[in-house]
Amino acid sequence: MFEKLKAKLRRGAKNGKKKNLAVFIDGPNILRKELNIDLKDVKDVLGNFGEIKIGKVFLNQYASNKLVEAVVNQGFESVITVGDIDVAMAADAVESLFNPSINAIAFVTRDSDFLPAVVKAKRYGKDTIVILAEEASATALKNTADHVIFLGK
Repeated sequence: MFEKLKAKLRRGAKNGKKKNLAVFIDGPNILRKELNIDLKDVKDVLGNFGEIKIGKVFLNQYASNKLVEAVVNQGFESVITVGDIDVAMAADAVESLFNPSINAIAFVTRDSDFLPAVVKAKRYGKDTIVILAEEASATALKNTADHVIFLGK
């Protein structure tokens, strides 16, 4: 299945031109045992679009040290937040819109909470990529993003 997905992505990347990516991962919604999503798979899929220049995984204060270490070992920055993770993640994503070296913004999530950030990214001329855990999730994101990728089971 992963090879089929990679072939589809190669066709879907705009103009075949590699981009500088900012990637924001909704840890509590994505890094769940039942979803079986590996950060390495996320990196591999996004490699078809470009190079990750900003890569952050947002976790809550209850994240285990083992999980934080695994995130860092995959080359991502772990951002531990107290309170609403979605707000912190959206704020960082919007901040990256003003980084002139970033061409594309990717959200890895299961819900549509990041729709305003995706819309704002498009308004600022950034390519938008949404990686979802399942096809039934985040309809609004699927209908708005430039590229939609499904990972998981």
